[in-house]
Amino acid sequence: MSALEHPGLVFRSLDPFDGDEALLKGWYEATRRGFHQSRGNDDGTQVWRDHIRNDSVTLMGAWAESSEFSSSTIPVATFSSWTSPVNVGGGASLPTLLISDVTVSPTHRRQGLLRKLMTVALADAVASGVPLAALTVSEGSIYGRFGFGTATHLRQIEVDVTSKFRYRPEVPADDGSVTLVEPGEAWKTVAEIYGTFQERTRGSVTRPQFYEPWLSSGYDFEGDSKGESKQRAALHLDASGTPDGYVIYKTADERNDAGLRMARVVDLVALTPAAYLRLWRFLADIDLVERVAWRKAPLQDPLYWTLAEPFAVKSAELDDMLWVRVLDVPAALQARPWYATGDVVLGVDDPLGHAAGAWRVAVMDGKAEVTQTDAVPTVELAADTLGALYLGGVDVRTLAAAGRITGSPEAIETWAAMADGGPLPYCITGF
Repeated sequence: MSALEHPGLVFRSLDPFDGDEALLKGWYEATRRGFHQSRGNDDGTQVWRDHIRNDSVTLMGAWAESSEFSSSTIPVATFSSWTSPVNVGGGASLPTLLISDVTVSPTHRRQGLLRKLMTVALADAVASGVPLAALTVSEGSIYGRFGFGTATHLRQIEVDVTSKFRYRPEVPADDGSVTLVEPGEAWKTVAEIYGTFQERTRGSVTRPQFYEPWLSSGYDFEGDSKGESKQRAALHLDASGTPDGYVIYKTADERNDAGLRMARVVDLVALTPAAYLRLWRFLADIDLVERVAWRKAPLQDPLYWTLAEPFAVKSAELDDMLWVRVLDVPAALQARPWYATGDVVLGVDDPLGHAAGAWRVAVMDGKAEVTQTDAVPTVELAADTLGALYLGGVDVRTLAAAGRITGSPEAIETWAAMADGGPLPYCITGF
């Protein structure tokens, strides 16, 4: 039996441009059912079509053979993917297979359907020369077995913007300004600012097309309706009047569990610390708001250290964001930055085979040369641990303490000196 065969099922790959209309609609409905969303409407379906066409998305699925009681158009498993750049640090980006819309119907769970679809997608990426794969997940325990590791994290915060919100006296005054704008009119500027952020930020992902209708308020993804009336937007302008940051937020009918009036940040991107802090000052100055919530704050957040009362920032939860899977070890490791001269033989355990083997990693002047070798590994880890380590979101010593990296203390220290350093990765783009 080949990789995409299963008794009673038909596997298909759909063309977003000229695929079977009924099958395309059925595929979309299967994903909505899988993520507990309401049935799709024409406007939402069009937003989805624009995404899969603009981003050249591959749609795969498994359909049950038609019967009196089962749909012939709605699949029992779905899987989508497309290739897009991810910033891997040091000014480099690598093409990455982004995986999304993974669902399996409860009628067909534990039959290996995800494994079949994932195995084929990763093998196709390897054959196409794509060195990385990445996804954002709703169930974290599933993807380690496929070699994915948690590579970036975010912090959910809630900020008291009443009298506790005061900057320390040594914080420099901002010589820029903030201006309110309509989200739709500001979209081009918002996209340009994010593009610069993407180029500068380790771990950042190029945004798929559906971010335009979302952040421009063209479509309300929460209400499944055309137009988003609650979103507001503001731009930060530097001293010369050039936009260098933005915030998109909601205030209407927002309250926290304690009943306090809230603003909720939808998206916040700043290209300078001054822009970041000025946008927070703007949020704190909104009338009739007592708390501001944001689900995607960085782990190392200057806001906390800026406030005279740092306890005004409450961290609600630490979230994983981007999960990374290394497919081509030499291409991936040679692209990322390195921080000390050294030489280790890295042994990677990968049941799928893509990263498996012993790899000599020799670093000089911040660059790595990676070659396959027959030498005995001095440092060993699994493919999912390599994925977690790759962007620098967790350090070698922490993973070694967790038992996920093994080797002599000397070899691990050498590997840590080589691999650890630079800014923490920061990804605010889900897909």
